[in-house]
Amino acid sequence: MKNLIDSHGRSFRYLRLSVTDKCNFRCTYCLPDGYKSPEVAQDSELSVQEIKSICEGFSLLGFEKVRLTGGEPTIRKDLLGIVRSVAEIKKFQTIALSTNGHNLDRLAKPLREAGITAINVSLDSLDSSQFQSITGSKRFDSVRDGIETALDCGFASIKVNAVLLRDITDLEIPQFFEWVRTRPISVRFIELMKTGKNGNYFKKHHISCGEIQLELRKRGWKVKKRNDLGGPAVEYYHPDYKGTIGLIAPYSEDFCQTCNRLRVSARGNLRLCLFGEEDYSLRKHLIDRNSPVLVASAVRSLIERKPATHYLKEGKYGNTWNLASIGG
Repeated sequence: MKNLIDSHGRSFRYLRLSVTDKCNFRCTYCLPDGYKSPEVAQDSELSVQEIKSICEGFSLLGFEKVRLTGGEPTIRKDLLGIVRSVAEIKKFQTIALSTNGHNLDRLAKPLREAGITAINVSLDSLDSSQFQSITGSKRFDSVRDGIETALDCGFASIKVNAVLLRDITDLEIPQFFEWVRTRPISVRFIELMKTGKNGNYFKKHHISCGEIQLELRKRGWKVKKRNDLGGPAVEYYHPDYKGTIGLIAPYSEDFCQTCNRLRVSARGNLRLCLFGEEDYSLRKHLIDRNSPVLVASAVRSLIERKPATHYLKEGKYGNTWNLASIGG
């Protein structure tokens, strides 16, 4: 099959696949009251075989990168089995995992051995008390240890994601800069996005990435050339630092122009845009050994419906009520 290109000329090679919508943290900007099971019964989460079939389908479309997301993926007891099954698909150059890091110290080495090549860890503060205030978790030391363990395991890429929060994260920018001086990791500051349930929090804590961009330029940081398989971050480097700084600014004018990724939920629904209005079931195509071809055909027929951009600036967040539901 030919590579997947939408009606706006964008080529897609990056799949973000949620393996669970459950999370064991209570982050103030996402799940402040913790994860709650839906009142209406839903389908079960995708099985290992279903995940492999979906990934095989996307590989037929020329996808070369898959990221396993959540919720929190390490909640699934069969996560290593999931990783091994996806790693059997040789067309993927990168198999990444996004995690809150609470189990990373224990799982970093097994995940690397199973086939994970890149790790993203959420860490919104370098201060233990502030970390607990944001996440509702006391596992700050464990997360920090997990990142250090991952550095020792030989992952091709280690990134740390910090949601940019006014009067919280922005006050720690100098500490984050200093942290990457001696560590070959990328800290990416993610602009807070409005969802269906965080409206008041958004008004209080939203801050533009532009303020951090000015600070980077003032300190002599330069923009790195973008990787075709990379995510939406604009990444900066400095000759005096081993690590890099990335900015993810979904409210910027050109944010959607370089979109190269599609999302699948933990129940097997295709999300054409993170803030789209509608999902499309791929699970109904997982019926036999021909499932990957059926999945690929379904995705190709749906890609024309992908909008040119999201409508966050107009206050529209689609059916994304919280980011845990689809993995951000």
